[in-house]
Amino acid sequence: RGSKSRTLAPSGESVGWRLPSLVGEKEGALRRKLEMRWAALPLRRLRVQGAAQVQQLSTHASAANAANASQVWESPTKLASLPLVYISGEEMTRYAAGLMMKHWVEPHVDTSEWEFFDLSCESRDRTGDKVLRDAVEAGKRVGAIFKEPTVTPSKAQVEAMGLKRALPSPNGAMRRGWNGVTISRDTIHIEGVELGFKSPVLFERHAVGGEYGAGWREVGRGRLITTFFPDSDDEDPMIVDARRLSDSRNAAVVYHNPLDNVETLARHFFTRCLAAKVTPFVVTKKTVFKWQEPFWDIHKAVFDAEFKEKFHDAGLLVASKDGELQHLISDAATMQIIRWTRGGFGMSAHNYDGDMLTDEVAQVHRSPGFITSNLVGKTEAGTLIKEFEASHGTVADLWDAHRRGEATSFNPLGMAEALMGALSHAAELKGGGGHEHEKKGHDATTTSLKASYDKYVVALRKALHNTFRYGQGTWDMAGKDKGLTTEAFIQKVGWRLGRYLAEQIDFDDGIVPDPKSAKPSVLLRRNAQKIDLQKVEALFNEFDADRNGSISLAEFEEMMIKLGLAPLKEDADIADSRTKVQEKTTKV
Repeated sequence: RGSKSRTLAPSGESVGWRLPSLVGEKEGALRRKLEMRWAALPLRRLRVQGAAQVQQLSTHASAANAANASQVWESPTKLASLPLVYISGEEMTRYAAGLMMKHWVEPHVDTSEWEFFDLSCESRDRTGDKVLRDAVEAGKRVGAIFKEPTVTPSKAQVEAMGLKRALPSPNGAMRRGWNGVTISRDTIHIEGVELGFKSPVLFERHAVGGEYGAGWREVGRGRLITTFFPDSDDEDPMIVDARRLSDSRNAAVVYHNPLDNVETLARHFFTRCLAAKVTPFVVTKKTVFKWQEPFWDIHKAVFDAEFKEKFHDAGLLVASKDGELQHLISDAATMQIIRWTRGGFGMSAHNYDGDMLTDEVAQVHRSPGFITSNLVGKTEAGTLIKEFEASHGTVADLWDAHRRGEATSFNPLGMAEALMGALSHAAELKGGGGHEHEKKGHDATTTSLKASYDKYVVALRKALHNTFRYGQGTWDMAGKDKGLTTEAFIQKVGWRLGRYLAEQIDFDDGIVPDPKSAKPSVLLRRNAQKIDLQKVEALFNEFDADRNGSISLAEFEEMMIKLGLAPLKEDADIADSRTKVQEKTTKV
């Protein structure tokens, strides 16, 4: 199953060979070992010649241009391996993750204790989803998980792939198996590059409950009764709801929201907001959906008992609201996310609201590739289980282009943050940390190991961010003329990472970043191709009242107010929508 591709051999000539796309668990491990040995051949030679060569390069630009990005400095002593679960996915993100492993991880990190699981559709179908169950069990035992995006096949894809049956999303099994508490989604920021929000935005999405686990039936006219039967024989059954259905067709839906883990969610949320120095808000629709009241009550109780004084001392509470924890109606939150582009806030919400609102955060910031996604669960002993992945999908359109032999430019920023997060948590767990309430003491060895991984993560993030800042980013950030392809970008980051870890010459010192990279145009986004620019021009003309080809301040104010984007005064900006008419539900 090998395929042709232009690959640089150790001698510098091209060879038409690439490792086949192996899918089995053992085959996947073999593939990575083979790739690591293949990559290592030119790397060892570079360690001998590199020091003398780079001394002749006086600027960062000349170094970047002269360096062969496929030749990466390999650490003479790799970081000791940590237990970590690596879950492979599908399509473009799987391809890019393989390149990341080859150029960023394997030259510097021992992965012998990593456990690899292939959650491609083919693998799940072939094993009857045993591979998913095994991955969940391994994640529960290890506690640190990196996951590539996966495919939940549609009916058409089931037929096209020749699968024996439809496959459910693996996320449900993971959240159940790891006692999922929250999905943390935060904006990713690159120093010196303006994206959407100026300061960090943190989000906690309750990982369980709500519509996602709903049971339903289509029914006709009649009475619908929902009854609760306690496990205890000492308690009588309870009618939760009873109503008469008068329509001939009805969708009867039942779901619930677990509340036992909301206290853990709240404590995790406030701890992160305090560390990031952002103002916390709790989002519900409790004015109408009274069953959402406990979610707010639990947050408020945890906040008042454990965090109120700390937030007050840090100056992170809204002074005009008497320094109390603020509640936002979910409707209002959708508008505030658009308005509060300075960032500096955090939100905690129910499962469905969190899903919708974090999609909005991603679009305001730039795209789903610029926010993190971190599932947080908990063992019975209270140790946190953390699974890290990118918040975007498998990027099927770029994969199709890659398979057609076309050049692609996939931005791996979200996946890189996930990988760094998983490594950091693995190092924390190795040192006895990661407990919900407190961290155990570290001995000298584990402290040194964690420090080494911290150094590696800092170097990788710096290499990644500086590659964007120097105008060498992917097409969505640097444009197609100057930007790099998927392969070239990952190789360039790997080369820069090697330089930082080697601590030889810091070519970035005193170098002025490309000014165009400081504020990448929104027109470079891949989804910008879907924008109807003629309609945008028509919208501009609508507000350009005097038809002079520019919009004055007065015209701009009218436009912002009409579109509902005008920022409100502080007192009104955090309004709790108290004037909203209370909706009522009549039960029969």
